Amino acid sequence: MEQRKKYVVVVALVVALGGFVWGFDATVISGAVPFIQKYFHLNGDRGDLLLGLVVSSLGWGVLGGTAVAGFFSDRFGRKKVLITTAVMFTGSALLSALTTNIGLFFIARIIGGLAVGGAILIAPVYIAEISPPEFRGSLVSLNQLMIVLGISASFFSNYFLLNVGDNNWRWMLGMDAVPAVLYFFLLFAVPESPRWLFGKGQEERAKEILIKACGVEQAEDEARNIRQSFAEKAPGIRVSGLFSRKMSFVIFIALAIAFFQQITGINAIFYYLPTIFVQAGGGINAAFRQAVLVGLVNLGMTFVAIWLVDRLGRKPLLVIGTTGMAVSLLMCSWAFHASSYQLTEKSFVVLQENKVPADLIADLKNSKKNVFTTDKEFTTGLETQFGADRIKPYHDSLVTAGLNIRASLVLFAIIGFVASFAISLGPVMWVLLSEIFPNQYRGMAMSLAGFWNATVSASVTFIFPWELSHWGSAGTFLGYGLMAAAALIFVLLFIPETKGKTLEELEGILMRQ
Repeated sequence: MEQRKKYVVVVALVVALGGFVWGFDATVISGAVPFIQKYFHLNGDRGDLLLGLVVSSLGWGVLGGTAVAGFFSDRFGRKKVLITTAVMFTGSALLSALTTNIGLFFIARIIGGLAVGGAILIAPVYIAEISPPEFRGSLVSLNQLMIVLGISASFFSNYFLLNVGDNNWRWMLGMDAVPAVLYFFLLFAVPESPRWLFGKGQEERAKEILIKACGVEQAEDEARNIRQSFAEKAPGIRVSGLFSRKMSFVIFIALAIAFFQQITGINAIFYYLPTIFVQAGGGINAAFRQAVLVGLVNLGMTFVAIWLVDRLGRKPLLVIGTTGMAVSLLMCSWAFHASSYQLTEKSFVVLQENKVPADLIADLKNSKKNVFTTDKEFTTGLETQFGADRIKPYHDSLVTAGLNIRASLVLFAIIGFVASFAISLGPVMWVLLSEIFPNQYRGMAMSLAGFWNATVSASVTFIFPWELSHWGSAGTFLGYGLMAAAALIFVLLFIPETKGKTLEELEGILMRQ
């Protein structure tokens, strides 16, 4: 038994390494944001939108990856799609690190997004299809563990590369090529998914893999159930079958949980984490250190999720996590709402450190010493006095310099939000999606859910800089907090418990809803 478990764990870890690569690739941009914003001159309203487009470009690429990954994996196999993602990860990292053109930078990040779209869908599907039911949840959660390891590694990497010179952002982005190359070579050592092989009529190869994974007796039972599942598939109606009445409940659950995972702002917060901490009154070095701390909390709580997902169950973790997310986000909103903005002598020192022009600082010293309740009112007031063209290029520096806030409360709230996400919507969503779809529809249905999840993620990330400029930090986090509260209501009303059941048992239960 121990030998079989070790075999499955090793295979799952190799496949889940793709999660590390895409976690690193997705969040490494957070450290590069201040520097690419300066390098490509992304200032003002147009600059906010361009910055949002560049940062969210990975998300837009994910749309394409999720749209086709399931179909390609059903046709060519899970393993081949994963190998292709490793190649694309490597190319994306190198091109984004070397380019001097913002258009090529955008394309490089799109390529990385295509790879993320494939990895984010197919890795959990593969792991679920090769895992015994008694610890399938933990093994699928390894993918999320690798994602947060990648996120934490990117924060550490960014912090240590912060002071390597003017090209620090290039080193930050290029580092992703290292794990991508390793992932490429390791994938050749894993087998193809046994359930995919069954679907292609290669039953003997599939049974050999199942025997290695769960033993002869259980492999026979699994093979019989898989064979029956595929035998019940009506030929020629795969696409229409996905939208049939019997699939409606499963599709509703998948699309709703995919929506709530991203609409609560997790990727926007991760992608702009140092920027958020800078806006909360910290310096650039302190902001990068705080990002590392958040990454470590994310990692630690993911271990907790892996430990509990097959013990406590999927639904209890979702209830606990979404409650914590809602409370933390609303707390963060209140912290920004209770803050005030005013230029003081200390503010002018900060502006000098951030290289705001001396003539503008001199004018600001003679400005009216008004106290504002929101960052939007504060910057609007300065724009009225001195003109938007002079103020907008230094928006972030001015907000940081003028802010009076309990920065520790913001840090505590962000940590609470990330910790709550890491034990719930982060890993559990992918566990559920890998479990609830029937064998014959799994690849296609995962593409649909992943495409929708990526659409929400890219949209939230794209508009985040605009939201901060127009709604302020308090309004932005209030919106995320209300979405987290809605997610809790959805979980309580609709999410089923799936722990301890085979994929074929779940198919029979959910298709009768």
